[in-house]
Amino acid sequence: MIDQTELAALRQDYSQHELSKSSVAPDPFDQFSRWFDEAITAQIVEPNAMHLGTSTLEGLPSGRTVLLKGFDKTGFKFFTNYDSAKARDLAANPNCYLHFLWKDLERQIFIRGTAVKTSDDESDEYFAARPYKSQIGAWASEQSSVIESRGIIEKKFEELTAKYPESNVPRPPFWGGFRVAPNQFEFWQGRRSRLHDRILYTRSDDSWKIARLSP
Repeated sequence: MIDQTELAALRQDYSQHELSKSSVAPDPFDQFSRWFDEAITAQIVEPNAMHLGTSTLEGLPSGRTVLLKGFDKTGFKFFTNYDSAKARDLAANPNCYLHFLWKDLERQIFIRGTAVKTSDDESDEYFAARPYKSQIGAWASEQSSVIESRGIIEKKFEELTAKYPESNVPRPPFWGGFRVAPNQFEFWQGRRSRLHDRILYTRSDDSWKIARLSP
């Protein structure tokens, strides 16, 4: 087991980039697109991996990593089982946050917003583009439910593979997308001596206010 003194000493100084109010795009979606392109160029592993934070009406928080599958100026899309814990949270309380960590670039992005389901057409289009086994997996998994063993879901997977031939798998009625419409973005750039750059965008009617936050 690691010594607590050693644990406390684990740290890294950041020095790759800087961020200022004058250097960021006026629109946070454009700034996100700029950074996302740079993450792809830097060959970050799964740059679209994002932490989704939700909570119940009673305020019980939950978090998990999901994959961003599309974004534009209406919001950020991901897809899931509508019977999952995250979907039940969002149905009860649509307020949520997204967090991207691109450690190799010493960058983070925090997004607060509200989630709504995507249209059936959007969900159908994305489901049709998924790999065949992922389509079958969506049918096989009653996500977040308790099961006795892995063997149960593997057997169900085999049965569904026999039932649905490749290129002919319908989207499950309990599966689809969410779009998170942001009302706040924070772009975080690591800097030396923990004096990090933090630029906050806050929606104000049809425009965005930009501010610098103290690290």
